[in-house]
Amino acid sequence: MPSLLNAAFKSLVKTGALEIVTARGERLAFGDGTGTPVAIRFADPAAELALLMNPELATGELFTDGRLIVERGTIYDFLLLSLQNAKGAPDPVAVQVLDEVRVAAGRFVARNTPIRAQRNVAHHYDLGDELYALFLDPDWQYSCAYFESPDQDLAAAQLAKKRHIAAKLLVEPGQSVLDIGCGWGGLALYLARTAEAGQVLGVTLSEEQLARAKARAAEAGIPEQAVFALQDYRKVEGVFDRVVSVGMFEHVGLAFYGAFFQTVRRRLAPDGVALIHTIGSPDVPGPTNAWIRKYIFPGGHIPSLSDIAPHVERAGLVLTDLETLGPHYALTLRAWRDNFMARREAAKALFDERFCRMWEFYLAMSEAAFRTDDITIFQLQLAHRRTAVPMTRGYIAEREAQLRGRE
Repeated sequence: MPSLLNAAFKSLVKTGALEIVTARGERLAFGDGTGTPVAIRFADPAAELALLMNPELATGELFTDGRLIVERGTIYDFLLLSLQNAKGAPDPVAVQVLDEVRVAAGRFVARNTPIRAQRNVAHHYDLGDELYALFLDPDWQYSCAYFESPDQDLAAAQLAKKRHIAAKLLVEPGQSVLDIGCGWGGLALYLARTAEAGQVLGVTLSEEQLARAKARAAEAGIPEQAVFALQDYRKVEGVFDRVVSVGMFEHVGLAFYGAFFQTVRRRLAPDGVALIHTIGSPDVPGPTNAWIRKYIFPGGHIPSLSDIAPHVERAGLVLTDLETLGPHYALTLRAWRDNFMARREAAKALFDERFCRMWEFYLAMSEAAFRTDDITIFQLQLAHRRTAVPMTRGYIAEREAQLRGRE
């Protein structure tokens, strides 16, 4: 087994400093010695074989089960080193073919019907508000923040995200807004109070998020202005001046992209503006990470632009603006991971040690992927016609300044 490990990592790791301690105690060194030194150890020979056979799935499973132990550095350091070295290396033809098969199969296997979609949402978002309180900002924003400077704190960056989205939506006082996948209600409340929307309807499939969102609206004294419902996006009725969806599109599933954008078209007023904020791949279409799909976001898919564009076109919508925010999510995830690790014992009391390792891996892997541009954030601004938004982007900064004044 050491010879197989040696061959595999020697071909992968060209830069950095990685040491691997085998289950039999042999030490193998890789890289050019630069950067943060990282050392990992395998607890048993079967763990070594599992990693070699299916690294995408097995790395997270082995770390979660305590069979891959990081002895120097952190799991984030190991994942970052691995992704940096893998960047630009062409996949073997067999891997490319397998990826194409997995993407095609995903269109049929990940059938996110309303019932299955609610079950998938509950798997992640109904773990308990006590967990999310450990690492999110005070407004419970569980999506990419917008850092106006690299040293901005998380709460300020999340406020800037809401401001940035409201500015792009061009929300006018009294207008109606549909928020698809409203989370704990922070954006909807911002649009109602600060952007002065007449009514905001936020829909979610998470019972725990719904309860908190409703309570927050009541506490703010605007339960009729910021309305929340446990409802699938496909079941929403009515027409809205603005439609927004932040961090929900990743859960739609490839097979339902058409239904999603047809829903946006039907719900959006003729002169309306929509904004879809989603994690995306800057590469050609490919399968979503197997470990993430199995343990964190069942039914999820990270789309490429070429996955999205045909369905936007078929729905008769116009792409009026596109912005990518990948580096912002790397900073967001670093803040979440720092918060989670600082309160790790509290998380362990809520769940157990295995859960803590699983979530540390989830946050670390996600940050490493954004740091290396393996994934990014797309903000797509859509309308029925191009004239729904100004010709130039100066209005975004102007409206952000107005909103900042109202805050």
